This record gives sequence, C-alpha cells and structure tokens, in this order.
Amino acid sequence: MHENDQPSQPFQPSAHTAAPPDPLAVDPVAEGSTPIADVDTAPDAADVLRQAEAKAEEYREAWLRAKAEAENVRRRAQEDITKAAKFAIDRFAKELLAVKDSLEAALASETANVENFRSGTELTLKQLAAAFEKSALTEINPVGEKFDPHRHQAISVVESDQEPNSVVSVLQKGYLLADRVLRPALVIVAKAST
Repeated sequence: MHENDQPSQPFQPSAHTAAPPDPLAVDPVAEGSTPIADVDTAPDAADVLRQAEAKAEEYREAWLRAKAEAENVRRRAQEDITKAAKFAIDRFAKELLAVKDSLEAALASETANVENFRSGTELTLKQLAAAFEKSALTEINPVGEKFDPHRHQAISVVESDQEPNSVVSVLQKGYLLADRVLRPALVIVAKAST
C-alpha cells in the first residue's frame, strides 16, 4: 500500500451528487406517462365471467319468453282460422232456418189450395232472397248483356236480332259470393247474322 493510498470506502453520494433513478418507480407527473393501474382496483376475471354468464342467462330467458309468446300467438291464430272455417256459414244457416220453417208449414197445411201455395211460395222465395242478400250472395241474370266468359257459361250459340256475342236467354241463373263466381250462369249467346 502506498502512503497516499487510503483504505477504500464505499461510495457515498454527496449532497451534490444525484442518486440513480429507480427503474420501477413511475413519475405520475412526467409528460406522456400513464400511471400503472392499481392491482386492487382491476376487475377480477372470475367476476367478469360471472357477470357475462348472468347477462347471457338474462338474454336466454328473454328469448325463451319471446319464443313462447310467438308460439302462443301462432296457436291462437290457427284456432281462429279453424273456427272461422268451421262456422263461416253460421249466419247464412240461421237465415235459411226461416225458409225451411216456411216450407214445412206450407206442407203441413191441411186446407191449402193452389192460391195459398202460390202466395206461401212467393213469401218463402222473398225470405230466401233476403238471406242471400245478407250473406252477399247475388244473382247473375245477364239477359241482353255482353257475354262474359268469367261469369257466364255458353251452352249454345243461336242466330238472333240481338247484338252478336250478347246473352239471348238464361237457362240457369248464376251466383256471385262477394264478387267471386260461385256458379256461372248457363246462357245462350247470339251469333252474328250470316
């Protein structure tokens, strides 16, 4: 050891010497730096999973309720359609009961003569016409009208003074049910004179 050598002592920073920075320490005030999240405030993965499962179950239950409601609506609509088809003629059938009663009363009469039968038949026909009208059942009687293949069925064609392709006579009346042809009228049609 030399005289000028002094025993080595560990380095002690002086007041003028700055301590080296701690690489793990973060200065919250430093520009552009983001503080590291506190571990205690971070959501636990198990909690996040439980919340997601609860939300999924809530959506599943709502879907099942909506599915059941849709099925109930479909079932009720099907029942309504079945009932409508089954009882569609209910009103018309009730109207026909009066016609049947009149016919039975006419046949049960002991003292009936031709005149009574005729007037009774006319009244019964009026009851039937009223029942047809209430049920939107209208008559097709196209005498003198232009032949319409959608509403008329031509049985024959004859020479006539009438306009060609017009109905000369009706063999059997046709009927419409609310603008739909129930039965076409059977007609004889005029052809052009030769």
